[in-house]
Amino acid sequence: MKSRVDFTQGSLAKNIVIFALPIMAGEILQNLYHSVDSLVLGNFVGEVALAAVSISGTLTNLLIGFCNGMAVGSTVLVAKAFGKKDRKCLEDTILHAYTFSIVLGLFLTSVGTLFAPQIVRLCGANEGIYSQALSYYRIIAAGFIFTVVYNNSAGILRAIGDMRTPFIILSISSVLNIILDLVFSAYLDFGIKGVALATVISQFVSVLISFYVINRKLDFRCISFLCLFKEGRNDIRNLVDVGFPSGIQGSLISLSNLFVWRYINMFSTATVAGIGVAQRIDKFISLPSNAFGNTATTMAGQNVGAGEIDRMKQGFRKCLLISVSFSLSLSFIFYFLAPHLTILFNKNPEVLQVASRMLNILMPFYFLNCIRQVIAGVLRARGRSRNSMLLSISGMIVVRQMWLFVSFRYNVDIINVIVGYPIGWFFACFFVVLYYFRHRRELYTF
Repeated sequence: MKSRVDFTQGSLAKNIVIFALPIMAGEILQNLYHSVDSLVLGNFVGEVALAAVSISGTLTNLLIGFCNGMAVGSTVLVAKAFGKKDRKCLEDTILHAYTFSIVLGLFLTSVGTLFAPQIVRLCGANEGIYSQALSYYRIIAAGFIFTVVYNNSAGILRAIGDMRTPFIILSISSVLNIILDLVFSAYLDFGIKGVALATVISQFVSVLISFYVINRKLDFRCISFLCLFKEGRNDIRNLVDVGFPSGIQGSLISLSNLFVWRYINMFSTATVAGIGVAQRIDKFISLPSNAFGNTATTMAGQNVGAGEIDRMKQGFRKCLLISVSFSLSLSFIFYFLAPHLTILFNKNPEVLQVASRMLNILMPFYFLNCIRQVIAGVLRARGRSRNSMLLSISGMIVVRQMWLFVSFRYNVDIINVIVGYPIGWFFACFFVVLYYFRHRRELYTF
């Protein structure tokens, strides 16, 4: 397979950029899944449907974040095996990681579909929005298995330095999703169910392609439930040990948003829709933090496997510098584009005002998530996922909830919700940075 990146040799800065850019491009396409949903609903169905998919989007993003985090467990294991240059070890690790993703996907699909009404109720949706949010979420939940398997497949491919294939797969599935969105909702009038069905079908196609790539192009089988439970227990234990805390951390923003939505739903449908629009655009501005966080994990994992301490340290510094530079540049551009982007989703002046106001307040603070994610990437590769998770939760959930509780007692205003985001980001970043400097020597001692 071409275009693999080996972080154990060559220019670190060049490899970091080459590796991260396709991840960012891939995440742009993945974000288009749900952004196109909102665009189609906001323009062809209506405000209530847009608000409903915004609420359900928090729930689906919660799962996607968790799946991405669990995929980090696969990335770390496979990256370490790749760094050892042991073909047999690499094959066994990939087989165990891929098969486990199917088991996990089946479990999450079962839970998501069985408890869909209770899960949607967690957001506190009012009765006017609830029924449509439930319809959307039920269909999306049925496709959770495809989300889990694809994200793990992408994590496996990136761990061996292949960043091009996941991007190509996402390109194909995203184009398919856009076409099906328009066909199902704009022309066949399926409404909110149509955009959900389009997403699930597109994800299924991405799984089929990724299975072919891993099973055929790498020239070994990647599924065996018998081998997983007979020989892969140690890999499962290591994968869960790294992946579960990473999963919680990966879904942290959506998890914190789940609690925040109970405050947002106190306001009008237009305000709810406006927050939802801002969160769709937010996903694109957050790209550098997610992409370079994944890059830091793979970079550190490969060098841990190869025993290259100095390269890992140098890679961390360069990854941090490049990611913050990307984030600040992107925030500057989006600050001026925000009013023009929000109008694509809905024409209601109240929706546009809320969305633009939220984005302009958040824009200067996105770089904080880059710092937190890159440090978290190194911590994951060194087996410190739980520490990073707990510190991030302390800032992004605990501190933010304290702010909302206190501020709403004195003034019930949507601005309190918006300001709560950078407050949570700041404290989460502060706690993680503090931990890193306190344990820096241990992290770079093998």
